[in-house]
Amino acid sequence: MKPAIKRIAIIGMGLIGGSLGLAIKASQGEKVEVTGIDTNELSMLKAKQCGAADRITADYKTGIMSADMIFVCTPVLQIATLIKEIAPHLKQGAILTDTGSTKTYLIQEIAAALPRGVHYVPGHPMAGREKSGIEAAVGTLFYDKWYILTPTRDGDAAAVEAVRQVINWTGARVTEMNAAEHDWCTALISHVPHIGAAALVNLLTYLQDQENSIKLAGGGFRDTTRIASSNADMWADICMTNAGPIADSLDKFSQIVSQVAAAVRQGDRDSIHKFFSNAKQRRDELLLLEQAANEQPLTNEHL
Repeated sequence: MKPAIKRIAIIGMGLIGGSLGLAIKASQGEKVEVTGIDTNELSMLKAKQCGAADRITADYKTGIMSADMIFVCTPVLQIATLIKEIAPHLKQGAILTDTGSTKTYLIQEIAAALPRGVHYVPGHPMAGREKSGIEAAVGTLFYDKWYILTPTRDGDAAAVEAVRQVINWTGARVTEMNAAEHDWCTALISHVPHIGAAALVNLLTYLQDQENSIKLAGGGFRDTTRIASSNADMWADICMTNAGPIADSLDKFSQIVSQVAAAVRQGDRDSIHKFFSNAKQRRDELLLLEQAANEQPLTNEHL
């Protein structure tokens, strides 16, 4: 039987935590009490003012002690340490989840630290913005975006369903996969693209006439590098906690770029044409698959 969720605590009232609070309150109103927990006093005040939390506190113990479900929305390297600190104060039956971008590392660190009777359901919303902080939070951030749950083998099925229910309130599309598969997928479709965007921006430092080059940079460059404006601390943490999949994907990416560079030097137009043609065909196929997936109706549980 799915436990009733009446009190939710959100630790970390930034973009993700703030958007989560806004979405839950917009869907459930007074039926669910949201407590926002953050060490940044200004973030807490803004969370209360914008309606992302009913109550605010900097005291983890006070904020979580009566919570039915706790979302930990801090940078990924802080999550495990924080959960180990709060674990003794979680009530029996509480459900703990997180929004970290890497899952294998967190599961290994967290699972053994939780007291008996507390359930952990790892999660990761595939949503974000290039801006950060509570100021960037919006209640529609998760709507129609994928939200991945990576339950452990011995995880409680009712707890997983309870987290799924709460995520449905945000309008997100919930799916499940194992942690290792998640980490490889996100390395390829999220982590490496962020590194690539940052590399393109850093490439500008090699230009002799940076001023004119930046002035002439059009929409294509801005669109391609938009995500390079993301939070540096967050992305440094992601690289540290998903090192293997990211490094291996970067190696493959480097091989592809090196092959193109060699073809350019050799004037091998056929190879270069094939490179672009294959990419266009593959991307068009991916867009069709994405469109088909997005045409699947959302459930009404979030209404």
